[in-house]
Amino acid sequence: MHTVVEHEVEMRLVLSPERSVAVPARFSYRTDDPYAVHMTFHIYSEKPVDWTFARELLVKGVTQPSGDGDVRVWPTCVAGRKMLCLALSSPNGDALLETPSDVVAAWLERTLHAVPQGSESEALGLDEQLIELLER
Repeated sequence: MHTVVEHEVEMRLVLSPERSVAVPARFSYRTDDPYAVHMTFHIYSEKPVDWTFARELLVKGVTQPSGDGDVRVWPTCVAGRKMLCLALSSPNGDALLETPSDVVAAWLERTLHAVPQGSESEALGLDEQLIELLER
């Protein structure tokens, strides 16, 4: 049986230093995909926008700049409040989002309780699957 750890959060899409708009999002983690986090953005379109990236990137990004590709994460402070910035790049465009870092950190703690860091391969059950294949 697999566990799903989800959390709805309101992120802010940064349009300029003075202007941002709310973007509802869902963070999702599944123990059957233990290396990844999934984010679904509920924007004003027919379909939600989905992103999947390494959980490790987000874990590191809460305390230090992380990532150098399509997804970059770093902590910052906005008006005295600890925030987490998430920069996303795709062929369709770029987005800079902000959300309170304590919200993301609390959700990450729940994922780390479900599958501790370093035990992701055990959660996949690859050894059991290999034994099953070899017994056939």
